[in-house]
Amino acid sequence: MQHSLLDRIYITFLVILIVSFGFLIFFISYFTRRSLISEKKETITNEATLIASQAITSYASGNMDAASLSSYFDYYAQTLDSDIWYIDEDGDLISSSGYFDSISVKDKASTAEPNIAITKKLPSNIYNLDKTYDIHSNFYMVGNFYGMYSGNVITVNTPVKFNRYKGPLEGTVQIPSGALIIHSTTSDINEMMKSIYSISFIPCLVIIIIAFAFLGIISRKVVRPIKKLADVAEEYSKGDFDVETGISSDDEIGQLANSMEYMASELSKLEEYRHEFISNISHDFRSPLTSIRGYVTAMQDGTIPPDKQDRYLGIVLDETNRLTKLTQGLLDLNRLEIYGPYLKLTEFDFIDIVRTTLNTFEIKCIDKNIAIYLNNHAENTVVNADKTKIQQVVYNLLDNAIKFTPEGKSIFMEINETAEKLIVSVRDEGIGMNEDTQKKIWTRFYKDDSSRGKDKAGTGLGLAITKEIIKAHHETIEVTSKEGEGSEFVFTLTKIGAKGTHSGATEILVNPSDK
Repeated sequence: MQHSLLDRIYITFLVILIVSFGFLIFFISYFTRRSLISEKKETITNEATLIASQAITSYASGNMDAASLSSYFDYYAQTLDSDIWYIDEDGDLISSSGYFDSISVKDKASTAEPNIAITKKLPSNIYNLDKTYDIHSNFYMVGNFYGMYSGNVITVNTPVKFNRYKGPLEGTVQIPSGALIIHSTTSDINEMMKSIYSISFIPCLVIIIIAFAFLGIISRKVVRPIKKLADVAEEYSKGDFDVETGISSDDEIGQLANSMEYMASELSKLEEYRHEFISNISHDFRSPLTSIRGYVTAMQDGTIPPDKQDRYLGIVLDETNRLTKLTQGLLDLNRLEIYGPYLKLTEFDFIDIVRTTLNTFEIKCIDKNIAIYLNNHAENTVVNADKTKIQQVVYNLLDNAIKFTPEGKSIFMEINETAEKLIVSVRDEGIGMNEDTQKKIWTRFYKDDSSRGKDKAGTGLGLAITKEIIKAHHETIEVTSKEGEGSEFVFTLTKIGAKGTHSGATEILVNPSDK
């Protein structure tokens, strides 16, 4: 049987409470019992001292016989709810409570009747119970006293000594005269412990009930939303991404619910992305293949005369190069994503590759009447990176900017620096992008045909490759854009100590008006 999270919380919470209160009651009862036993032991010891000073002294001086002593013991035994024994120096039982005959207890020990439940006849000599019994020590024990009693008793052994005058030389000395043994029942302690248990049990029970009531309230705020999230996640796993969590709290669970709904929204677009990917790659491969097939077929069947074949063979070659570029781009991107690029790190001046790369776009800029400006605010433009791949990044970003910038507009490349980084910005005055497009531009084969339909020559791989190269250098690249106001791509590079040769000037790298 599968237990829910709430069941496990309840069970765990109950176990913790029971164990905690169990330990608490155990320690309270343990130390309380010790304290009560110690207190009773002190009381019995004081009473034993009093009895010894009064009764035993009278008995030793001959003013009291054994029967009277037993009667005296019985009085105190009833008061203390105890049994009192007097043992002489030889260990013989002289007198005990509960015996009223004039015959000595030593002779009639087996007939004595104690005040508390006893299971055996009284011993005539204490050493019959324990040969190592020490009558000359103050001590106490808790138990059935060698099986003499049916339950636990507190036994206190108090040595008895008499003062005896030995003459002017020795003076008064204390003569050992046996011991007074008092066995006191623990029934009063047991009753008190029962009261403590009952008093402790009720508050513990009330606390557990209150705790479970609060746990129920908390579960409605925590466990139930989690169960709701689990149910929604199960629906997501079945492909139903339209289910909403219905949780709108501002706590961690609310944040998790929002993240799950956002994840479902993105997952719901996967199928759209897949169809779009297949459509794009099919179109990009089919178009050049159709052209190649058409021209080759036309040359074979004579539709294109031999004197014009060189021109159309050039077109076929261009389409073949386009296919090769597309295939190589796919292979490069796969290799970048799976294995990461092989970087050949060198030190070079970043401005140099900017100039070199811009030379390749001069004709395009002239044809579209686009100017490119470089504004360098960095004193140090020497970086440590893979020169070829960083040049590819610059090429892709500039190519993208030129592609979507209308005629007569400008492109601005700006370089700033921090203590450790170059911050490179490529900004155009093009058509811009909405937020949804900004999220998709790093996806392979993505082209926003609604706004970029004029340019069908692109493969849709440039920005995806750019991001992987920057990522491989452990750098960052971001885009900000607004529809109708252009786009700006910003990436970083790590500097090294040497300084570049160009700084602080705004240069017009490509100006169509000069041509």
